[in-house]
Formats: sequence, structure tokens, C-alpha cells
Amino acid sequence: MARPHGGQLVDQVLSNNQLNRIKEEIKELKPIPIDYETFIELENIAIGTFSPLEGYMIQQEVDSVLDTGRLTNDLAWTIPITFAVDKEQANLLEKGNQFALSYQGEVVALLDLEDKFIPDKKHWVKAVFNTTDEKHPGVKRIYKRKEVLLGGTINLLKRPKVPFPENRLTPKETRVLFKVKGWKTIVGFQTRNAPHIGHEYVQKAALTFVDGIFINPVIGKKKPGDFKDEVILESYNALINHYYLRERSVLVTLLTEMRYAGPKEAIFHSIMRKNYGCTHFIIGRDHAGVGNYYPPFAAQDIFDDYPDIGIVPLFFRSFSHCTKCGSVVNEKICPHSSEHHINFSGTKIRKMLIEGKHPPKELMRPEVADIILQYENPFVE
Repeated sequence: MARPHGGQLVDQVLSNNQLNRIKEEIKELKPIPIDYETFIELENIAIGTFSPLEGYMIQQEVDSVLDTGRLTNDLAWTIPITFAVDKEQANLLEKGNQFALSYQGEVVALLDLEDKFIPDKKHWVKAVFNTTDEKHPGVKRIYKRKEVLLGGTINLLKRPKVPFPENRLTPKETRVLFKVKGWKTIVGFQTRNAPHIGHEYVQKAALTFVDGIFINPVIGKKKPGDFKDEVILESYNALINHYYLRERSVLVTLLTEMRYAGPKEAIFHSIMRKNYGCTHFIIGRDHAGVGNYYPPFAAQDIFDDYPDIGIVPLFFRSFSHCTKCGSVVNEKICPHSSEHHINFSGTKIRKMLIEGKHPPKELMRPEVADIILQYENPFVE
């Protein structure tokens, strides 16, 4: 099992005893309201998904991540984790003080404010997304954010209510689960799609060389056209129930927003799965990409800059169904020309599903298609 990023799994969730000792002090703290997405990211910090971070980044750390793709201690890190407020609110907050973070009127976390600063958003989006085009969903989101960033250590008082709690485990819990299962090598798989045969192919190919597979779909805010969360989970459950060994597979959700940062997000995704205990991580074509903003294999090439990341990337380039071979193939194993190949086109599969048609069994398992077609609209609007 992989060691947590930075060597130690962060735990910033206060115990009941700790809460009882400070409950009167909490009542005196100035509250800062947060939305649900912020609450979720607070939990990711607190439970160790974002280890070694213990809170929101100060300006020095943000600048280091943007300029070098690393924290100030030279540890690999590519996506700034920050908390934004408007200028009017920021003017009321003094550095060096502790503040309460409240969700729907209830205090859920504490922030020891170490820094507040206004970032250069143009530099930010260029460094993370390699574009300043506001049509890019990640760029658009950064430009719309409030102006001032707050940095400092956090402590979580209460965990959020989450969708699909039966599929939710913390990094500490997955590590216990892997140990109970006797898994020493675990491959992680990131997804924001319902599975087609190509996904199954890369998962099982990787599983051949390790003890177990950790299927970890992203649940949370996505762009229009992505599969809805419930569709992803139900379709994966159908796939696992019919075509996987239960003792070799685990399905756990990851609650976080998609940034669509391509190569930079591939590194970030790898770090999170390393914190969950994965020793290997699958990186396919256009990982975490959107539109034509990144070359098809940029998310694989970036790992050349991170030989010290501490998790083994498994690269899958191109694959298709060959009608002559009668199976899924890649460019290394199939001698037949392209006229015999059926490509796993997400656009083509989605078009069939929207029209209420079952994709061919060479592209998608019928049990998976059945689940998707139960929904009037399986996609985010």
C-alpha cells in the first residue's frame, strides 16, 4: 500500500472530547458562511484526501504551485486549494484570528486565518488550465470566483451529509479495508462517465498485475453533458455485479469538483488516490480533459516531470474493438486495418443513448445500457 503523500495522512476532524472543550469559545467566533461545495472540500482536507494539506493555501504556497507545480517543500502538487470571499467580507477579517465557518447557519469548521490575498486570475488559469479562454469550464469558474483568498489551517467540527453514503469511505477507512482484504498493490481508476467496454478493458488489464482495483468515480459539480452521479454509480454497480470478482474490486465515491485541467489534474488525481492507499493509477487518453484544450496524451507526458510522485501511473493509449480479432485490442497486439475497428467514441455512445438505443454489445454491456436507458435524461443539463 502506498504511503500518504508527504508521509502522513492528515486528520483535521475534531473529536467529541475536543469539541466539548471548545464549544463555548466557538459561540464567540465571527462566522463566515460557506456553500455546499466549500463544505465538501473542507471535508477533503480534514479527512486526508488532500494530504499533506492541513488547510487552505497561503499566497506563498499558491504561487509555488502555479509557478513550479510543487509545494514550497518541493512536494508534487498542481492544483491550488483555496477559499474565496468578497472584498467587503475580507476587510472584516484580521489575520492571526480564528473564525467559524458556517453552513446553513451551523458552525461546521474553524479557520485559523494566516493570510488573505488577491490572486492574479489570468496567471492562475494559464498555469493550471494552459488557457485563458473563458469557454473552458475551469477557467470560467475561476474568473467568476470572489476576489480575495483566505489561507490557513482548518479543523472540521461536523462532516457534511453526502449523496450515496453507502459508497463513501475516507482514506483512513480504505486503507483499513485494503489491509483486511490482504491487498498490497491497488490500482485506482478515475471516472466521470458510465462505463463502456473500453473502460472495462483498461481496468481488467491493470487488475491483472495488482491485487485489487479501486474504482473511484467523481461525484459532485460537473459540466453540462456529463453523466449524472446516480447514473454513474448505478451503471458501475451493474457492471461490477455481473462482470467483476467482488473480492478484487471496490467502488468508492470521490466527492470533489471536476476542474477539467487535463495534465495538471491527472497529477492531482494521482495524489488523491495515493492518499486512499493506491499503489498504481490508470491514466488514459485525454484524462480530465475537455474540448480540444490539451493534446490527447498530455496527461501521460506530464508524469515525466514527476518521477518522485510515489504512485505508479499506468498508461493506456488507444484501443478499439476489432471485428476480426473479436475482442478489444490496442496498436501493439492487433495486425488488422482500421476498417475492422470499432472505436469507443463517447460521443457516438451518448448519441445512441439519447435516442433511446442500446449501443452494440461490443461498445457497452447490455446491463449497463439498461440502467442508463431507465433515465429520461441521464446527463447533466
